[in-house]
This record gives sequence, structure tokens and C-alpha cells, in this order.
Amino acid sequence: MKTMGTVCVGIDTGGTFTDLVAVEIGRGRYHYHKVPTTTDDPARGILDGVAELLDANGLARSDVGFLVLGTTLATNAVLEGKWARAGLITTEGFRDVLELARQRRPHYFNLDIPKPMPPAPRDCRLEVGGRIAHDGSEVAPLAEDGVRRAVEVLKSKKVEAVAICFLHAYANAAHEQQARALVKKHWPEVYLCTSGEVLAEFREFERFATAAVNASLMPVMDSYLERFERGIERLGIRRTPRVMQSNGGAVSPGAVRRLPVNTFFSGPAGGVIGSVGLGKQLRLPDLITFDMGGTSTDVCLVRGGDPAKKSERQIGGFPVRTRTLDIHTIGAGGGSIAWVDAGGLLKVGPQSAGAYPGPAAYGRGGTEPTVTDANVVLGRLNPRTLLGGRMAVHPDRARAAIAGLAGKLGVDAVKAAAGVIEIINVNMMGAVRVISVEQGEDPREFTLVAFGGAGPLHAADVARNMGMRRVLVPPRPGLLSAIGLLHADVRGDFSLTRLLRAEAASLEALNAGLDELKQRAGAWLDGEGETQVGHEWYADLRYFGQNSELILALNGGRLTGPALAKLVENFHRRHRTHYGYEMRGQPVEVVNVRLVVTARRRTPPPERAQLTRGDPRRALLEKRRVWFSGDGFVTVPVYDRERLPADCRVAGPAVIEQMDTTTVVPPGARVTNDRLGYLHMELARTAASGRTA
Repeated sequence: MKTMGTVCVGIDTGGTFTDLVAVEIGRGRYHYHKVPTTTDDPARGILDGVAELLDANGLARSDVGFLVLGTTLATNAVLEGKWARAGLITTEGFRDVLELARQRRPHYFNLDIPKPMPPAPRDCRLEVGGRIAHDGSEVAPLAEDGVRRAVEVLKSKKVEAVAICFLHAYANAAHEQQARALVKKHWPEVYLCTSGEVLAEFREFERFATAAVNASLMPVMDSYLERFERGIERLGIRRTPRVMQSNGGAVSPGAVRRLPVNTFFSGPAGGVIGSVGLGKQLRLPDLITFDMGGTSTDVCLVRGGDPAKKSERQIGGFPVRTRTLDIHTIGAGGGSIAWVDAGGLLKVGPQSAGAYPGPAAYGRGGTEPTVTDANVVLGRLNPRTLLGGRMAVHPDRARAAIAGLAGKLGVDAVKAAAGVIEIINVNMMGAVRVISVEQGEDPREFTLVAFGGAGPLHAADVARNMGMRRVLVPPRPGLLSAIGLLHADVRGDFSLTRLLRAEAASLEALNAGLDELKQRAGAWLDGEGETQVGHEWYADLRYFGQNSELILALNGGRLTGPALAKLVENFHRRHRTHYGYEMRGQPVEVVNVRLVVTARRRTPPPERAQLTRGDPRRALLEKRRVWFSGDGFVTVPVYDRERLPADCRVAGPAVIEQMDTTTVVPPGARVTNDRLGYLHMELARTAASGRTA
């Protein structure tokens, strides 16, 4: 377990703001900073923020021993089409796999479905001779002359990156490695990856797509990390930074340069890991994380302290098969723009005003009505300042923006603002439903952890709509994702397709696959400079003839006859739990074997709030008219969270303000401020239905 040095720094780059936290390990002191994200060059805003954070708190830059970055760069590059022009070298007859896809229609009745543009256009997808069979045997040798010709064509097309994707490379990657060596020999400066390096699993379309997306991101990520690392060095920080992955683990910049596809949920993963950490501290193992920022809302279900995970995500219309936390994201944030469609209906998002120009209330030139403007008009947000007084609020501009929306709807400004809030809340409720109810989980059994700059503003409404009773607001909700980055271990996920019957005759081949995973993981750990690691083994199983698998844990990296029989029995039970039935007479198939290696890091000490007992009235700032659904405007107390005493209780309706967020407490709810500075909100339950009011 490695130490973290004197000072550790976490950086979470969001679509609107970049959040930073520095922790003095020896003293247990936390320092926070929040700066607007510089979307034209994210590295510039990050570096300025790090310098300001350290200098403002008298922290020596040379004392920084651990620095972790969470970034949305890969996601933004794909969604905005700002990835690099990529080329594809593939098996003869398979250049169009990326466009043929699975022949599924996302909209059954739309006759003009827009298809996503592949990262490698058709004229940059070239075929070469050679063939590997599904069992790994060579049908025809690789045509090396064809590879050399493909290199010359792709050079003339001015592609920046190349993905080599051959049929059945998951069973035998020899041709891909042979082609890789040839490409590097004749074009050493090109960014290059093979499908076997990115994803050693079957299903050709998904493997090809993941590799092509990865290749297209390599130049973008390399340029970004180069600027970031050079800037960190210029600041006088000599330690190599770490970058958060989608799986909740942090790795070296080198690992991210090779596999940028692993960072799609880098930023949101920090919030989930931070929530898991506070759940352990407070003995709350079952959580639903609710991270609402300026641009989007991210939700994830945590059962028994273990966040849900997925093996495939849709990014920009393409399947990306890589192990990630099961974070569901929607375009709903404080900067989400409210608009009226052609039928006269009010819509909110997914378009966002971002940090620049931002909501009209920010006074930076924004004129479109946003969720933030609606909150200002309804008194839910401070009408004077945000960020502890560092950002002025312009309520007149917020009212003007909402008035323009109200005119289009034919209602007054209050009704228009209320409509914006109610629609965004319903949208976010739908996101929570996707990760809970649609997965067979009852959200009423969970605590909603509200964080992000706007999370505590809307958490009570979302929880109430889902029938949940408990909401937890951490001490620094607007910065929890940055704090969570400092709790990330080094983690690597490795997988390999086997496609074997789960029977004794397959044991030798299955164990050979497990040995190969261990060798691959060992080489990766050497590159990361890690030696003391834990191993977790898994297998993907299905009934013969099925098209989807369930992932089950193995007891170790060696399978025996009894262990395999137990695995099959566990699969039958899991299948019944997950799908409601089992088929014991049907053969069971092992599709993939998996290995997760984790190098534990010593996490920073938890922040200890210096709270004493007392009367909550000493924290009263003012009384303000605030709008609540079903009650309209109510004059409520507004409290300063920093001055709330330990163990005090606040009855709703009320508003609790702090530097990085605002917590709205609805009528009937009660909030307790515990000795560690966490706000525990209990929502009222109606007698008639037993549901939360």
C-alpha cells in the first residue's frame, strides 16, 4: 500500500466547473477551489486552478505527492465529433462491419434514421488478405504486401491514427501483431492500436467499434495529457499524475494514452467512489448516487458497498465494450436550457449553456432561460451571490430570461419557472428509475446521496417522486467527485473469450485462459510500477444458445472439477434471480474469463468538521420567499451550513446554503446535522399510501 506524500490533489473537470481539492495528509486539513472549465483548452483552466489552490493555502508545490485527474475529454470528443481522423486495416471482406453493425433500428417507425459517422470513414477502411478461424487456427497467412500498401494509402489520406482489426483476433492475435510490427516499421509516428489489445473478446462489431473509437481518441488524449503533464512540471510538481478510469480505478497517463477508451466516465466515477467511501464511514451500504452538475446528471446504484458495473456502453451511437461503473447520464444540469418545441410544449435540456456564457443569472452574456435561472426566480437560489460570495448573481437577468420563456407559453414567469423545475425533476427521476426499478431494485431501500453543485437543490424532489425517504448531503457536495478521486485505487480489468462448455473436459483450456490473463496483468502492473496487488477472478456464463451473459465471481485463478460444478450451480441461481427462471437441463457455456487487479492506496483521512453543540438559530442568515411544489411561495429560514451546530435539527421548509451548493428542505422534511457534518434528510411519509410525501 503506497503512501500519498505530504499533500494530495484531486481535480474533477466538469462541463461547467472544474473542482479541486488539496489535502494535507499529516494535518488532515482539506482545502477547496472551484473554477470555470475552460472548454477551449481544459488543461489551461486546470493548471491555473491548481496553482491558485496551492498558493492561496500556503502549500508548497514540491510537497504534492499524489495528484489525480478526472476528465470528460474522451466523452466530449466523441459527442462533439472532435476525435481524430482514423484509419482501419481489417480482414478482406469486412471493411463495412462498422456501418453494418447489428442491423438494429433504434426507432422502429422512423424511415430516415440518422446513422452515426464511424471514426474511420469508408475510404480509410482498407482490407488485407489473411484469415484466422474462430478456433484460432490460421486459414490463410497474412498478406504483408497488402499491409504495406494500406499504410501508403492511409498516409495519403492524412489519417492520424490506425486501428488494426482482424477477424477472430480474440482467439489468435498473431496476425494483428504481425501487421502492427509492419505498420510501425513503415510509419513509426502514427498512433496505433489493435483490437486484441483493446478488447480480447468475441463479437466482431463491438470489438471493431471499440478499437476504432480508441484509435480516434489516442491523438486527442495524448495532446491533452502532454499539455497537462508539462504544465504540472512547470508548476514545480514532480510526481507523475494519475488519471481516473471508468472502472473506478486510477492509472498512469501512459496507460490512458494507450487506452483512452477507458476514460469515458472518468469524472463521474470519482463521485461514485467518494460516495462508497462515505457510505463505509457512515455504515450506509445501499446508496443511489445523484450527481447533478451544470451540464448533466449522473446516477449509480450501490448495493452492499459495491457499485453496479457494466461491460458495454453506447457512446456516440457506437458500442464501447469496456468495464465501467454502471453510471447512467442524462443531459440535466443547472445550465440546461428550457425551450418550447413546435407543438408548444415546454422542454428542458439536453442543451446546456455551460460555463460560458452560462445561465443568464451569471451575467456573462447568457440570455437563454436555464434551470439555474428558474431556481433564482423561485427563490431557491441566493439572489445575490454564489460560491461563498465569489460569484455575483443577477436576478433581473434571470427574470428576463424566464419572462421570455413565459411569453412563449402564455403563462406568468412563476409558472414558467415552476414548470422548468418540475420537468427537470421528472427527467432526473427517470434516470434513477433506469438504474433501480428497471434492474429489479426497489429505490425505497436506498439512501439518495446528493452531490454536485446542483444535486442538493433537487434531491428532495427526486427522492420524493421515487418514494425514497432518506437523502444524504455530504459536507462538500459540490466537490465530492474531486474528493472521491483521492480514494481511487490502481485498477486494471482484463478479459479473454473462451466459448467452452462448463464441463470437466474444458478445464485445461479454461485454466490456460486464466494463466494468460495473469501474465497480461503482470506485464501491465510492471508498467504501472505496482507490485502488491489483489486479484479478483470472474467468468461470464450463459445457457447454450443465449446471446447475453451473467458475470459470476470465481474463488481463485485455478478451476477444478468441484469449483466448476459450484460455478454452474451459482449461475442457475443467479439466472433465476435476474430473469425469474432457470433451465437446468440446458448446457451452460463459459464465454469469457476475467481478472481484476487492484493495488490499494492509502486514502486521505476523512475531513473532520469542527462542530459543537448549540442552537441552529445562530446559523440563520435571513428569511426568504421560496417556491415549493404544491405550496407555492413560502417564507422560510435560510441557514449558513458552516455555522450549523452538531446534532441540530432543522424542520422544513428551509434552505441551507454553503460555498459549493444549496440544499432545499421541503415542507414536512427534517434534517439532522451529524457530528461529522453530514446532513441526513428524512422525508415525510403519507398515512394513506405509505409513500413519501
